[in-house]
Amino acid sequence: MSLIPYALARPFLFGLDAETAHELTMASLAAAQGTPLEWAYGSSSVSDPITLAGLRFPNRVGLAAGLDKNARCIDGLGALGFGFVEVGTVTPKAQPGNPKPRMFRLPKANALINRLGFNNEGLDAFLANVQRSSLRKNPAKGNDGKMVLGLNIGKNAATPIENAVDDYLTCLDGVYPHADYVTVNISSPNTKNLRALQSDEALDSLLGAIAQRREELARASTRRVPLFVKIAPDLDEAQVQVIAATLQRHGMDGVVATNTTINREAVKGLPFSEEAGGLSGAPVLQASNKVIGQLRAALGKGFPIIGVGGVMSAADAVSKIQAGADVVQIYTGLIYQGPQLVRDAALAIKRLSSRT
Repeated sequence: MSLIPYALARPFLFGLDAETAHELTMASLAAAQGTPLEWAYGSSSVSDPITLAGLRFPNRVGLAAGLDKNARCIDGLGALGFGFVEVGTVTPKAQPGNPKPRMFRLPKANALINRLGFNNEGLDAFLANVQRSSLRKNPAKGNDGKMVLGLNIGKNAATPIENAVDDYLTCLDGVYPHADYVTVNISSPNTKNLRALQSDEALDSLLGAIAQRREELARASTRRVPLFVKIAPDLDEAQVQVIAATLQRHGMDGVVATNTTINREAVKGLPFSEEAGGLSGAPVLQASNKVIGQLRAALGKGFPIIGVGGVMSAADAVSKIQAGADVVQIYTGLIYQGPQLVRDAALAIKRLSSRT
């Protein structure tokens, strides 16, 4: 149990610009991790193990990519009780992202809008940070029941969409030795044309190239790292079915559903609701759960699904499992509810699994 109640910190953080609050929080985590201060905010992990894609997850609640884009705080985030943490999205070269302001809170809707645009320090800095994590000293030896680490990869904004495969392969080469699993992010709305990679031919070409490179890396390292693909909530059922078939055809190991939405119906009329970018938080829950259900129907039992989008409470986390997800991730819920949500969600899912 954390010694610092989030209810005391939240008014201060919400008094700051959203991105300033984010940067301050991450800098504080980076400074405190590995020190006695970690005990002040940390929490014990709920034991509810599940094996997916050959990986043993200590519990079913993880952190979604996007909070720690540069992998600076892996150990600090792990201390919050997550069963797994996904960091990134990383691109081959450093890039500043979109102009500020680019992150907006919508408190009345328990939501955020961001158009950060894969701002990150680039692959080399990202890998240096990953290797400094005490949790990830020897990933080749397996995670030994410890927190699972996912590394999320993307393309640079300046890279033409027709050359996107090159960026993903560069990132895959770099992260492969250090990841428990790799997520291929093709669904951020904040990099021009990125979501076009979810279309039939583009996805087939991209995943074909990634699958081939993974086989080469696996042969060279004698270690086969699972590959997940992160998709958008703004897809119709026919698109979901095509994506599901493509994932299976190219031997992908799982899917992350979903990213943020560009739909504004649920926040119409609220301050900042017309800002460009991806909407996350409570308004995404139902759309995300719908895609998860469609994926499960198309993929059948046994294909790993990480459910993410709108988990603001333990009940929301349970709804993801009931929709068809195997494990869940949170991000915006952590900002609004604080670290207690991690434990509450993990316990609620554990209770659900014990009854079924």
